[in-house]
Amino acid sequence: MKRFEIFFGIVKVPIDFIMTVIAFMAAYQLRLLTDQVEGIAKAIDYSVLPTIKEYIYFSVGAAIVFIVIATIGKSYKIKSTFKFSKELRSLFLTWLVWMMAVVTYFFFTRTFPFSRLAMIYSWGLTLILLGLGRALLRIIQNALLKSGIGRRRLIFIGNNNITEELNKMLQKDQSYKIIGIIGDTVKSSPIKHLGKISQLEYLLKKHKVDEIIQTKSDTSSTQNEEIVELCELKHINYKFVPDLIEVRRTNIDIETVGSIPIISLKPTPLDGWGKVAKRLTDVAGALAGMVLLSPILLTAAIAVKIDSKGPILFTKLDNGEDVKRVGEYGKLFKFYKFRSMHPNTNSLRYKELSKKNTRKEGPLVKIKNDPRVTNVGRFIRKYSIDELPQLWNVLIGNMSLVGPRPHLPEEVAEYKKHHRFVLTIKPGLTGLPQTSGRSDLNFEEEVKLDRFYIENWSILLDLKLIFKTIGVILKGHDE
Repeated sequence: MKRFEIFFGIVKVPIDFIMTVIAFMAAYQLRLLTDQVEGIAKAIDYSVLPTIKEYIYFSVGAAIVFIVIATIGKSYKIKSTFKFSKELRSLFLTWLVWMMAVVTYFFFTRTFPFSRLAMIYSWGLTLILLGLGRALLRIIQNALLKSGIGRRRLIFIGNNNITEELNKMLQKDQSYKIIGIIGDTVKSSPIKHLGKISQLEYLLKKHKVDEIIQTKSDTSSTQNEEIVELCELKHINYKFVPDLIEVRRTNIDIETVGSIPIISLKPTPLDGWGKVAKRLTDVAGALAGMVLLSPILLTAAIAVKIDSKGPILFTKLDNGEDVKRVGEYGKLFKFYKFRSMHPNTNSLRYKELSKKNTRKEGPLVKIKNDPRVTNVGRFIRKYSIDELPQLWNVLIGNMSLVGPRPHLPEEVAEYKKHHRFVLTIKPGLTGLPQTSGRSDLNFEEEVKLDRFYIENWSILLDLKLIFKTIGVILKGHDE
């Protein structure tokens, strides 16, 4: 772990503490100022108002609680990743839990000596100042990285397509400096070949390597052990790209019978209590979504009705049958969404429009510039407003807020055996593929991401994907 990363990981603690205290002090002064503006707030009763000294004590205590929650939530975990959006999401979730903790404290102690308006100011200013503090740190960090200070010196073991793909992606990340490739075979590559695996120890020392990514899978078990042991000895960060069988079997338990180690597949986190927790979250989220988004739902319904003839919701096929999707364990359920196409044109997707399918490598059908779509339909599709009625599907238990997207029966009929793993949970309004940042994912890549989600599910992951989805929706997307 580089000192550069350790420093910027540790310095967040005092920055967060200072920003929280400043936010509370600013809120206190702001409350006093609003007291002087008629119609903004009720006049303060100074006889019951805590002194500035008491407020400082409380702000210090609140700041300490925030740091404790952030530590438990691993917000201060020192990582080699430098994605600022991920850091801000973690900060927001920590702030949310912290705010709930403060409210819970006052509820159970039945004491609230402070101005409610001052507390609202405190919460808002805390979030703003914490974000500004992290942004300032990031600006300094990026400036240093751009000048070459603190960059992780990286080498690859293995020269293959995966190495080249990783190289392209990591070249865009200014926190890395790609040194070259180590491998026994020399191939034509844009990455410099440094030497053979037998020279590894010498090359690590020569190039002052901080991190290794191994993409070569045909090395012997002895070589792999030597590489890992050398990295541990030299405090070099070691990563590897697993084989397909390892990717599909990451969710494992290791136990011993006598002296024999046995690897067993764990049930997914969505079995047992995980399934109960997810359902409770879905019900609460669906109810909140239907209430908060009711103005958008109403506006969309009116716009659909005015724009073209036909029903508001797309619930019937051209032959009069209910619109169905495939749910958990392959069960069919009635599916709701706003109508975005002209009536009686759904069947054309498999007839006249089949030649326009842009996803011919898998079972899914996607038609670019679909002529069946109405003017309003194009808009509500762009911002995923047409999907909002599925909150009802979530509420009644057909779907979940987060999960693999629901597919048509005729599409599922073309699934290969390994694709059907995504049917082991309820389909979702959004999912990992939809928030991956890529619009060109093929079906196999989508399934791989959905499988990762199922095997690594947590409530925190759901919350992260929901917040990420909001950002994706606000940007809009083309058909």
